[in-house]
Amino acid sequence: MDSAILAILPLCVGWLLDLLLGDPLWLPHPVVGFGKMIALGERCLNKGRHRRLKGALLAIGLIVLTFAVTWFLLCFTTSHAPMLSPILTTVLIFFCLAGTTLIREVRQVFLAVDRSLEEGRRQVARIVGRDTRELSAQEVRTAALETLAENLSDGVIAPLFWYMLLGIPGMMAYKMVNTLDSMIGYKTERYRDFGCWAAHIDDVANYIPARLTALLMLIAAGKPPLWRWVWRNSRNHASPNSGYPEAALAGILNCRFGGPHYYFGQLFDKPYIGTNNRPLTNADMKTAIRVNRTAEIMMVLLVAMCSVIRNTW
Repeated sequence: MDSAILAILPLCVGWLLDLLLGDPLWLPHPVVGFGKMIALGERCLNKGRHRRLKGALLAIGLIVLTFAVTWFLLCFTTSHAPMLSPILTTVLIFFCLAGTTLIREVRQVFLAVDRSLEEGRRQVARIVGRDTRELSAQEVRTAALETLAENLSDGVIAPLFWYMLLGIPGMMAYKMVNTLDSMIGYKTERYRDFGCWAAHIDDVANYIPARLTALLMLIAAGKPPLWRWVWRNSRNHASPNSGYPEAALAGILNCRFGGPHYYFGQLFDKPYIGTNNRPLTNADMKTAIRVNRTAEIMMVLLVAMCSVIRNTW
């Protein structure tokens, strides 16, 4: 049992650090480094012929490199500095989880838009990729809640899922996958070919986590019977995965997400998820945050339980 406790200790401490601290601005973050590597590769390779092949080589190369470097660091510390190994594991788990910061940002969006529409637009622009200059107050709130639901999958459940399957190297490799998709996985003229592989790899990596996220959200809200509704409405999203957590939150709140949006000045005519276009309120924001936190705790407990079982065999 002692070994089992030691196995889940880094997970619990890493998650608690994210819960308490979020992503401190003063602390260097690996994802920032991932972003710089991707940006450099994109500038050097996204030109001329064979852009799809170049994008594939960049995406696969960076993912494999991230997995290999993380694996090597863990092996090295385990062999040469065993006391440092659990500390490194804890810190990397902390870096890979992104639940608290997004929750704080979403709360700030709702408070900002209550003060003024322009302030709300500026605040939501920090967490969404769409153009925000023309958004209404309802659209600002909707964008924030859509991002909150999607981030629960991308920023919490999926990293924990890959940690459960492949340990810290898998968790870090997933963060590279997700960063690649967020930077170059767009169907715009610039990224359509170059970011094609990054987008498809992200789709594969999130296939199970996105559906697991939706299920956990429904259980957290006490509404598992909504699963059929979520399954039907999730198809109204351009992404094969993001529609699941967004549809789950739309069903829980009985509201409407989706619709046409501008990205990089280009209109994307997305269908709606749900039909009840009622005004969103601060109470909805609080409900969404509560559901997110409960689903997050359930996932941490699931991963911890799997770790204990694996270490007691």
